[in-house]
Amino acid sequence: VSAEADPYSGGVWQLWTMLSWWLLVLPCLSLVPPARAEKGLDFPQYDGKDRVLDINDKNYKKALKKHSMLCLYYHEPIPDSKELQKQHQMTELVLELAAQVMEEKDIGFGMVDSKKDAKVAKKLGLEEEGSVYVFKADRVVEFDGLLSANTLVEFLLDLLEEPVEVIENALELKAFDRMEEDIRLIGYFKSEDSEHYEAFKEAAEQFQPYIKFFATFEKPVAKELTLKLNEVDFYEPFMEEPVTIPGRPLSEEELVEFITEHRRPTLRKLRAEDMFETWEDDIEGIHIVAFAEEEDPDGFEFLEILKEVARDNTHLPELSIVWIDPDDFPLLIPYWEKTFKVDLFRPQIGVVNVTDADSVWMEMEDEEDLPTAQELEDWIEAVHDSQCTDDI
Repeated sequence: VSAEADPYSGGVWQLWTMLSWWLLVLPCLSLVPPARAEKGLDFPQYDGKDRVLDINDKNYKKALKKHSMLCLYYHEPIPDSKELQKQHQMTELVLELAAQVMEEKDIGFGMVDSKKDAKVAKKLGLEEEGSVYVFKADRVVEFDGLLSANTLVEFLLDLLEEPVEVIENALELKAFDRMEEDIRLIGYFKSEDSEHYEAFKEAAEQFQPYIKFFATFEKPVAKELTLKLNEVDFYEPFMEEPVTIPGRPLSEEELVEFITEHRRPTLRKLRAEDMFETWEDDIEGIHIVAFAEEEDPDGFEFLEILKEVARDNTHLPELSIVWIDPDDFPLLIPYWEKTFKVDLFRPQIGVVNVTDADSVWMEMEDEEDLPTAQELEDWIEAVHDSQCTDDI
């Protein structure tokens, strides 16, 4: 991309490139905070020490043994372009800052060149350039989020936690009930020594940290959840009632199979920690995208309408709506408004082609009144009948 190029030109992948570039720059631009007398909010400053390893055939085994977790950035060969070199250096700086912050947690960081270190990449199973892979024990977890220091560190901290969180009382259960944006499972087991709990835990490790697993060994909590012994409930985001996974007790394989089959929610929020996984999980190259600011009255109302539509149509496997709160991605608002030709100060819903970012948006004739759930359902049905997608 030349310096003179229109920053808003190109397809949807440039959207993510631009987003990654600007948001990974932000932590680095704030490395030197203003001097203050008060203590307690001292954001980390990069100390200049090199912690990120240049992983090669000679040192990768040692790096894996040395650290409880090893975080590797798999990148294309360093380009000749000065602009792309600067982007690469900025990415490296983000990794250095994350490595510095996580040093006491025994997490190592490294970079793997897809050309120079092709043999190592093959041995480690690294495939997608620009991706971050985390090695933990015998697992490899791909980080599918925004490559910024904040997001990466949060992801790694989640990976350090136990794969299953135990709920012991009513207050913890109340907190569980409020996690409506997440896919989550909860099971009731006799004790931590139960073989069925162990199978549940093994399944949790395969989806950590993207899907949250909870368990209880307390009868009062299980009664409140209407769970029988060795039974597991699956909660889809924004749904009022869970689905009980058929069969009990459940094996690890049965749990993994069910989760894999039902992993795509009817309504899901685009979040920095798993945004690429969400965007790549399109349906035949198409996403139904809804913009709504949750803190705005109209946005909140529109989101509630979206939830109603999702709950009424959760039985349709081909329906999946991606909700984007513009407040979460302020740097992208001008791009989205220019590319999609919509006003993001108002709620919007449209169909986006993920290949070239062409789109069709629902016309809302009355700016004061939002569409009803039925009107929204009719519009979505029209989309699935190809009345809209033919124009994309």
